[in-house]
Amino acid sequence: MKIFISADMEGISGVATNQQLKTPSEYQRFRHLMTADVNAAIEGAYNGGATAVVVADGHGNMSNLLIEELDPRATLVSGNNRVMCQLEGLDESFDGIMFVGHHGREAGSERAVISHTLAGICVNEMKINGQVVGETEMNSLVAGSFGVPAIFISGDDAYVAEVQETLPSVKAAVTKRAVDRFAAELLHPEVARKEIREKAEEAVKAAKQAVPLQVEGPVTFELELKGSQQAMMTTTLPTVELTGPRGIRFTCDDMVTAYKHMWGCVIIAMSATNGVLGSVNA
Repeated sequence: MKIFISADMEGISGVATNQQLKTPSEYQRFRHLMTADVNAAIEGAYNGGATAVVVADGHGNMSNLLIEELDPRATLVSGNNRVMCQLEGLDESFDGIMFVGHHGREAGSERAVISHTLAGICVNEMKINGQVVGETEMNSLVAGSFGVPAIFISGDDAYVAEVQETLPSVKAAVTKRAVDRFAAELLHPEVARKEIREKAEEAVKAAKQAVPLQVEGPVTFELELKGSQQAMMTTTLPTVELTGPRGIRFTCDDMVTAYKHMWGCVIIAMSATNGVLGSVNA
């Protein structure tokens, strides 16, 4: 049984503020904690019957996990030039996808810790076929297009409640209780990892009964961006239309193509934040 893990950082044990992930000394400390949470999920997956595990580092520059500390039974996708972003390496050969250390969406619970959608610098809200989604729901739909079910999540309690509205049967490990966007009641990391390990094992044992989250037919993405300049520059792609000063929309034939198209729009929007050529010398 082959399991894919998408790992993020905001939802791992111990994290309560954005500064912990930005201050150099704190960030280095939380890289160890992130790797330990992922290791707990890997161990749980193997205890549940996994025969192979691939981990995709999905936070920030997507090179946070410490390979020298990672469970040697797993392989790691690291680095930031990826066509499939947090899902690089996923295909039809996997039997389940797990989301470790993920977080609530920007347009979601006011309590969710360090909530945002994909790129906090540019995305206010994202909809797929009219439904507001966060990263986990969106990635679950992409996985579902490969026939891969979402089977496990870990993060704060507000994030878990948010995701279970769409994926009610997904196994969940709560790593902290959200108090505010930048505050949380934290479990000790060892307690959180025990929960991750146990729920991951349960998830893999039940994976064959899990149903992939799927959408039929054409897929329409709508993004509300944070700046009008970000929205305007995405229209360099002829398939993108403006729906307002900061809103864009596009439609693709299938979920994977739409996901790649969305990622391309986000890359353009991020680069347009302060002007796409603002840092280029003539």
